[in-house]
Amino acid sequence: MEIPDQQIMKKLFFIFVLMSLWSCGDYIDKPKNLLSKDQMAEVLADLAINDQATFIYPNSNLESGTRYVLKQHNIKSEDFIASFKYYVVKEKMQGIAEDAQQILLERDPKADQYVKDKSNKPGEVQPPPVLSR
Repeated sequence: MEIPDQQIMKKLFFIFVLMSLWSCGDYIDKPKNLLSKDQMAEVLADLAINDQATFIYPNSNLESGTRYVLKQHNIKSEDFIASFKYYVVKEKMQGIAEDAQQILLERDPKADQYVKDKSNKPGEVQPPPVLSR
């Protein structure tokens, strides 16, 4: 009678393993001060502008600009980082980045034409940006 008991134990073990895998569906807990998707898109748009400013003014400090953007939105850096990680793990960052791009295009309508011109030239390899650091 040992064989049926072993088979039952194997089946039960397999079921418990499957149940434990399904119960661990979330890799990350929701942060306490989670930024909304709209707020995250606004911050990302401002950070993109800050990033481009470092190319125009090579002696500027990217870190101080980042702190300024977060302070302007009344966001702690820890909250931004936790929200960023959460949205990346939940695979929602692509939509937020697209919203940030729309915000940038609304702020500067000339940028829309620039983006369209760059995307309409297939086969042309864009050179990488020159880094001044």
